[in-house]
Amino acid sequence: MFIRCAFFRGRPKPGHEDLFSAFVRERLVPLWTRFPGAEEVRVLRQAESDVDEPRLDMVLAVRYPTREAIALAMAADVRHRSRAVTAELMEHFEGDIFHTLFSADDFPLPTGEVAG
Repeated sequence: MFIRCAFFRGRPKPGHEDLFSAFVRERLVPLWTRFPGAEEVRVLRQAESDVDEPRLDMVLAVRYPTREAIALAMAADVRHRSRAVTAELMEHFEGDIFHTLFSADDFPLPTGEVAG
């Protein structure tokens, strides 16, 4: 499986924090959850960090089963619409966005015996 992440490096402009959060929930999540081939969409918001920089205020993580599914999503009209809406979001954000594609493996947690 693959997880494509958009890292929002920076922070909402002072006084725009609530507007930024509402904009993401109301305008972008409905688009991101319609990317073809996506199996899961997560929006991660930084609650704390052990370093001051880089500040990654938000990370969009979308799980796909294959690289072909990612290619379909990247070519989809809904993705192009989301990019235009994201440009509007950036009026409320001080920073930039970069993307990374991760290959990912799942490992089941052990059951039964509890480590002591």
